[in-house]
Amino acid sequence: MSSPFSSPTRRRGASVWRALAGAMLLSGTAAAQAQAPRSGGEIAFGVTTDPICFNPHRSSQQNSYILIRNYIDSLVAKGQGGKFLPWLAREWSVSADGRTYRFKLKPGIVFHDGTPLDAEAVKFNLDFVRDTRNTNGSGELLRAVDEVQVISPTEVQLKLSRPDSSLLESIASVRLGLISPKSLRSGDGLCGGGPALAGSGPFVFENYTRGQSATFVRNPRYDWAPGYAAHQGPAYLDKVTVRFLPEYAVRAGALKSGQVDVIEGVQPTDIGLFKDQPGFQFLVGPAGAQTAFTLNINYTIAPATDVRVRRALRDGADIDALVKSVYRGTYRRAWSNIGPDNYFYNKTLEGRWRFDAKAANRALDEAGWTGHDAEGFRTNKDGQRLAIEVGYPQPFVRDNREVLIQGLQAQLRKNVGLDLRLRFITAGEWAQQLQKGTWTIYPNTYLPADAAQELQGNIGDGGFIRAVADKGDKVLFGYINDALASTDLAQKKKLVDEAQRHAVDEAIIVPLFAANYQLAAKSTVRGLSFETQLDSPSNFHDVWLATAP
Repeated sequence: MSSPFSSPTRRRGASVWRALAGAMLLSGTAAAQAQAPRSGGEIAFGVTTDPICFNPHRSSQQNSYILIRNYIDSLVAKGQGGKFLPWLAREWSVSADGRTYRFKLKPGIVFHDGTPLDAEAVKFNLDFVRDTRNTNGSGELLRAVDEVQVISPTEVQLKLSRPDSSLLESIASVRLGLISPKSLRSGDGLCGGGPALAGSGPFVFENYTRGQSATFVRNPRYDWAPGYAAHQGPAYLDKVTVRFLPEYAVRAGALKSGQVDVIEGVQPTDIGLFKDQPGFQFLVGPAGAQTAFTLNINYTIAPATDVRVRRALRDGADIDALVKSVYRGTYRRAWSNIGPDNYFYNKTLEGRWRFDAKAANRALDEAGWTGHDAEGFRTNKDGQRLAIEVGYPQPFVRDNREVLIQGLQAQLRKNVGLDLRLRFITAGEWAQQLQKGTWTIYPNTYLPADAAQELQGNIGDGGFIRAVADKGDKVLFGYINDALASTDLAQKKKLVDEAQRHAVDEAIIVPLFAANYQLAAKSTVRGLSFETQLDSPSNFHDVWLATAP
């Protein structure tokens, strides 16, 4: 895999996943395939999740980004092989010491509300995100930024307190996408979406009805598409209607019956309805930007303070068999929380641990969990049951992940007598647990970011454990913080590898499967692709409707 550090001013390129998506397009006749892109028409997109928040600065929900990208642009784009390409910024430069970044904007860009997208607007956005009073989660991406300076109407400069090897990746993230200062000044958080949330993207957010749909209409002024886009100028489609269809069967049925044109989140048993079937196409995205679906263990709370208990949880179930059973070969079993298609993935972890019930039981015996209660669960000398709760925020449940955890729960009970208690919690309860450091196990895929930043956000001293980081693993924190500061690729790779190894060896994480997005669509829907920076479906800027053969 090629290096993620490439010339930032390269202006041309196409996402490798756009090419892959095109190669996987399964449609009708050669004559239909030969059609040229054309403007007009509208499509309906069926999705699994109704976002909690439509503001990219505040959202921490991966599934929200596939909608947000339609109205939100970034300064920089990430394309094939990790190359950074122009988007709102036409070029940029980095000082020799890595502490000054200067961006030159494309001229004539405007937000949907008519506000100029100039250097002042960029500064306003970045300062707004950095201000902790605005409770924007994406502020963590700008920790190294000391000051944002306006050099000219089209030039903005970032001064850093220290080198940050993840900064360009962060700038390319939808989480730092630009919103009209007028919208940000409204003070309502903008989570409800609608016209009040003015970005600069190829579509304008027209309407939102919670639990039902969201609509986006073409931005006729759009002429600043990212460097990986298949065309410049406005989007081809007149309108995109997103329908929130949480049930697998309902989404598949809606596509099969023609009620929607595209769906995401295809159940393994439904793939055969669309893959290699006349009139449909099935596309699979990468697994490198977001993390693998992983159990993050709060090792500062008993009984998980004992590494023997954590390792028994890791080794006491057959993860490989569970993933194959639930996903029928559509997802890969994970060995790290970094995705397997990521340049920084530590491949040496594959097979480093395995299902070993005897070793897991021996470890629990040594840890003092030698008794058993009436239900067969292990107990200690005081009669306390060996139990750990998995608190799963309900809004984040998707892709049969709860079914996988339930399978893990059953195996751990049978194989080692550990009571893994799955409890669905609200987003508010999760926020409180995070703030206080009282969560026990958090199952998640993390927001796409630089690999070192992903580790920081998950298992670093600024991650989920931040409220109790004083009790955390200082060796692990050291690897991650050094990786964030390193501007030497080989050294950074070594540090990220060590952080992954340490987290797995100490059973601070239990990786389960490598997540990726899957799309099914009518064969007449052309231009579908996946955004490299997110792993998720790209916006609909390049999508167009062909005439049925």
